[in-house]
Amino acid sequence: MRADARRNHERLLIEARAAFAAQGADAPLEEVARRAGVGIGTLYRHFPTRADLLNAVFQEALAELLDRSRELADADEPCRALVEWLRALIAHAGEYRGLAHALMSASYDRSSALARCSDPLRAAGERLLERARKAGQVRADVSIGDLMQLTNAIALAAEQCPEDAELADRLLALTLRGLKD
Repeated sequence: MRADARRNHERLLIEARAAFAAQGADAPLEEVARRAGVGIGTLYRHFPTRADLLNAVFQEALAELLDRSRELADADEPCRALVEWLRALIAHAGEYRGLAHALMSASYDRSSALARCSDPLRAAGERLLERARKAGQVRADVSIGDLMQLTNAIALAAEQCPEDAELADRLLALTLRGLKD
């Protein structure tokens, strides 16, 4: 990539992060391009779809989540490690309004650019889940796909009530405990 193209790419990512944080994952891409000082055509040359841009923006968070899964991989309590990682997933999905919905959709559309984010997360979560299963702390029929959809659903619900900072944690705790005492 030429130096000017690399600068444009970086400015687009910086402005996209800011726009997604302020306005959500559906922020106008025209505004992202304008704030980066480039035309919309330049944005689309670097990122052909919104999902491609979202994928690029979330690579840093993805790396952090993958690092966290590796840190938790040898934890003394495998189920607790899995739950801690699920909490991190919920926090990530809740960072940008609309991201949880986009991630849920990506799990059904394997051709989506966001699926490239989802696949390594799914593999990392599967390793934590398998450890918890082997320790007898999680039922054998629990799947990582279901858990990831559940975390996105919790993040989506919490997104609808931003004034309740504890909602996501309560919903996850309720899910993990079930309805019976």
